[in-house]
Amino acid sequence: MRKRKREEDGATIAFLDVISCGFGAIILLLMITENSAPVTLENAPQQLEQPVAELQQTLFDIRGETQTLNRELNARREQLSAYRERVARLEREMSNIRGRYETSTELAEERAVEESELAIARQSLTAEMERLLGQDFTRSNNVIGGIPVDSEYIIFLIDTSGSMFYNAWPRVLEMVTEVLDVYPEVKGIQIMNDMGDYMFPNYRGQWIPDTPARRQAIISALRNWAPFSNSSPVEGITRAISAFYQTGQRVSIYTFGDDFLPGGSITRVVETVDRINAADASGNRLMRIHAVGFPVLFDLDPRYHDSLYRFATLMRELAERNGGSFVGLNAYQ
Repeated sequence: MRKRKREEDGATIAFLDVISCGFGAIILLLMITENSAPVTLENAPQQLEQPVAELQQTLFDIRGETQTLNRELNARREQLSAYRERVARLEREMSNIRGRYETSTELAEERAVEESELAIARQSLTAEMERLLGQDFTRSNNVIGGIPVDSEYIIFLIDTSGSMFYNAWPRVLEMVTEVLDVYPEVKGIQIMNDMGDYMFPNYRGQWIPDTPARRQAIISALRNWAPFSNSSPVEGITRAISAFYQTGQRVSIYTFGDDFLPGGSITRVVETVDRINAADASGNRLMRIHAVGFPVLFDLDPRYHDSLYRFATLMRELAERNGGSFVGLNAYQ
């Protein structure tokens, strides 16, 4: 009994010892925690200097600049593409120009050879003519290619309608030059269109003095001269005769055209010209009328062909009755 009580007292003491040690340990920890400085186990990231809103605004600005740069880059690419196309086009044009230059050089060489051969042929022909006809032979009348060239004054009546200007104008310039070459020197020249309008209004009713500079000025102005025209040579012929008919003046009228519209009477025109270009006692007309027909309308619808036939009929009759010649070209280019 006493032994059992002794054991119970020992257990109680041991339990109290454990509790006392526990409280002591807790008190010791509290004392240590209050008296010791906190220990830093890991450094936390420093707070960013810029707020989030500023960073977002910066991001937006960068995106805007990127879009602007992209647009500029695309514009540069398009500009570069345009430059490349232009360079390619210029290279093609340069190639064409070189080709034309080479062709013109070849043609010039061929023409030089032909002119040399023609000069030799003329020299041989002249010598042969002198041998056959004699050195004292003189031409009874001034005729070249069947066209009398004894006139002292020249009038060009040129159809300036669209069909002529846009199709046959280079050939017209050639024909005017050829006619002027046939007359090395005359007393006066005049240029009118088929309606009687003057190319040089300052010389209305007057003769243009014939000089090399004047001839060059005529050809130069004729290149772009295209006043209104009704495609009828009647007005021009009658006005030219009325303005320049003068006794003692030998005048040749050269009419270039492609059209005489239906409606006008050929007989009435011929009678009118006979009256104003009166013949002398020998039946010769004071003003010769020559004509050149350009077959421009043959390339159009057949219903326009009749106008060309009417022009040829009228001008052939006028040329025959007024001491001139009519020439119908096979081509107008």
